[in-house]
Amino acid sequence: MQRLLILTHAFLLLFVWLGISPAFADQRATAIVKAAIDYWRDESSCSVSKMTIHRPYWQRTMVMRVWTKGMKNSLVRVIAPKKDKGNANLISNDKMWAFSPKTRRIIKIPSSMMNQSWMGSDFSNNDVAKADHLLKYYTHTLKRIQRHQGRKVYVIEAVPFEYAPVVWGKEVVKIRADYLLLEHAFYDQDHRLVKKMVTKKIKFMGGKRIVAKQRMQKVNRPNEWTEIVVKKAKFKINVPRSTFTQSNLRNPRLRRCR
Repeated sequence: MQRLLILTHAFLLLFVWLGISPAFADQRATAIVKAAIDYWRDESSCSVSKMTIHRPYWQRTMVMRVWTKGMKNSLVRVIAPKKDKGNANLISNDKMWAFSPKTRRIIKIPSSMMNQSWMGSDFSNNDVAKADHLLKYYTHTLKRIQRHQGRKVYVIEAVPFEYAPVVWGKEVVKIRADYLLLEHAFYDQDHRLVKKMVTKKIKFMGGKRIVAKQRMQKVNRPNEWTEIVVKKAKFKINVPRSTFTQSNLRNPRLRRCR
């Protein structure tokens, strides 16, 4: 009994040292995840990014312009190279549509295709569309605190609810104290690591520090990866709600980051 009391006391001291209480550990972890998502997306944003898909015998690069508004709305449009220009995806209220300028058709992406590759990259349609899914369908636990460049880094494990519409057994994120996402790891139902997104570069852009370079890579394919490099970003800008409509997906009216 005395040994049990000592262990319990040590456990409580550990939580105090981390700056959390056992009763509120999950609430704090959830709040950190939400703050990181809010920090990147802000009230609204527009960015220009270069995506490089690397394979052992070839490499392909696309330039994209991305608009966001709140948690639910995103528009991704390819602006280069010429052969891919105009391809676009609209994400609104957890639904995703794709537009091809060659066919002039808009196709709704069904749930059965959400785990397929997005534009041939190592990102899935679901990675692009999920926005707040990490908040909506998961419980969160703060596992430990590390350091990165003199700042605290929160290591948070996200486990899906029993009937959540997700494929992962768990996800683990590393979020710095200034709410920058440093790492996002995806595990299968047996909790084996499948793929990982790692931050490679942080820059001051659009009035704040942002993640400017990320690499997504599957663990069983070390010679294959996809990198996204943010070239320009603006936040808290006027993005009309009409931007996130199927009409604008087919016939774009907003073409620049204003």
